Amino acid sequence: MEKQESPVARAPYPELAWVAAPYPAVLTTADGRLDGMNEAAELLFSRAGTGLPQWLAEADPAGPAVSGPVGGQGYTAHAVRVGDDRVSWWLVEDTDVRLVRDELRLERERAAFLSEASNALLSSLNLKRCMAVTAELTARYLADAAMVIAPAAKRRFPVVSCVRGGKAEHSELMVNPDEVPGLSEALQGFPPVPSRWIDPRSAPDWLRPEGVDEIGSIVVTPLPGQGVPAGALILVRRREHQGFSDSEEIFARLFAARAGAAMSAARLFAEQTSITETLMRDLLPPVVHQVAGVEFAGGYRAARDHERIGGDFYDVHPAAGEGEESLAVLGDVCGKGLEAAVLTGKVRNTLQALLPLAEDHRRMLTLLNGALLNNRDTRFVTLVLASVVRDGPGVRLRVTSAGHPAPLVVRTTGQVEEVPTMGTVIGVLPELESVTAELTLAPGESCLLFTDGITEAKGGPLGETMFGEERLHRTLSECAGMPAEAVAERVRMLAAEWAGRNAHDDMAVLVITAPRGQHLTAVGGHGRGRYTA
Repeated sequence: MEKQESPVARAPYPELAWVAAPYPAVLTTADGRLDGMNEAAELLFSRAGTGLPQWLAEADPAGPAVSGPVGGQGYTAHAVRVGDDRVSWWLVEDTDVRLVRDELRLERERAAFLSEASNALLSSLNLKRCMAVTAELTARYLADAAMVIAPAAKRRFPVVSCVRGGKAEHSELMVNPDEVPGLSEALQGFPPVPSRWIDPRSAPDWLRPEGVDEIGSIVVTPLPGQGVPAGALILVRRREHQGFSDSEEIFARLFAARAGAAMSAARLFAEQTSITETLMRDLLPPVVHQVAGVEFAGGYRAARDHERIGGDFYDVHPAAGEGEESLAVLGDVCGKGLEAAVLTGKVRNTLQALLPLAEDHRRMLTLLNGALLNNRDTRFVTLVLASVVRDGPGVRLRVTSAGHPAPLVVRTTGQVEEVPTMGTVIGVLPELESVTAELTLAPGESCLLFTDGITEAKGGPLGETMFGEERLHRTLSECAGMPAEAVAERVRMLAAEWAGRNAHDDMAVLVITAPRGQHLTAVGGHGRGRYTA
């Protein structure tokens, strides 16, 4: 019984007024025995087919007003003392107030559930997780069991089912959605329609969740997505439980709208992630080791720690045949981030197409320059081309710079030399100028190709000093005789350590080394293996 706070009136009450009052009134003794009632009370109890309700007989006159049912209606009884040994109880119907109060409580509970559901659904952009959360929340609050079905992938439908009190279970089914009214339309992303009721006797076996023997009602509710089909939500209740009321069905559709939006966003995110990963594979710097008896090693660090690609790049294109030159390329596209990386991809693809002209550096650079001038993008590129071939125990190089810092050579003595090459930036002027330098690396000597992100990295004790060419020369002189991979890692590591947490440009290095004597290379000239000079 529900009690309401109100004071107990203590006042003598005229007998005539008590009997003729239009409100039901009951007179009881101090110990709760019925002592009389007025005409309104007699009419009320006769219609209800009952006597003095138990909740009223046990009420404390000294306490607050009490409430309880009479014939399916709700009443609140207020006590008034009549003398010292009797109490009159005045009954006021409050059925509508109770209904409003119950509806308000229910709406608050539903609002709290929708808030919890939204937080849970939006906490992850993983489609399987969203489907599991949808099934679990449905089975916990809306039904005895639930099933979430997503659109088919290769004729198999991803399904998540959950029984109240259990955990979501994932599976893939090869079924005919046309067997279930409304399911096929929902899976095809048709405009949302009212929920469809299914006769449990005609439901296919795969629609019957394990753990629910006697099914009383099944409802199919679309999961409306945002431009793409999200799927369908199936709610199941046991036979002993009542079916879904109109308000429950509407509420289920409100929840389904939130779940469908979350699943749609998760699916779109997964598709975009897959596309990004596919494109990223072509934009990431390659892993290089040894090609045709020559050591190669590269290193890259993007300007922003959370990015994997940027405007710096390098490539090594193996020789077409024995005794022919391999082509090494290192470049720097103006800018940072994804936009610069997109142009980087275009430059790399263009150079790939121009490989048949690799013997003529100037011709390659001229054609690349023309391609960029005809591009709508106004960014420019600096790069270095290095044609590399094994020549006896050493390595012979032809190096051409196009507006890029000149490569550095470290001899076995620790002496560092700048390669005498220069040229015009690519993508700025219609006419291109370039100077090609030729050099030879003795066993153990290396040639370093690098971007200005290395020398212009600011750091040090005050955080404003550039790493600089002089510091780079000293670092290289300490790398005399080291393998290519060790040289590349040391240069990149020291430059990154110098910059610390300071903002910096993209950094890229590519090292070409003539191996010492008997050295590991690949069978056939690629990767790690064995080579004898």
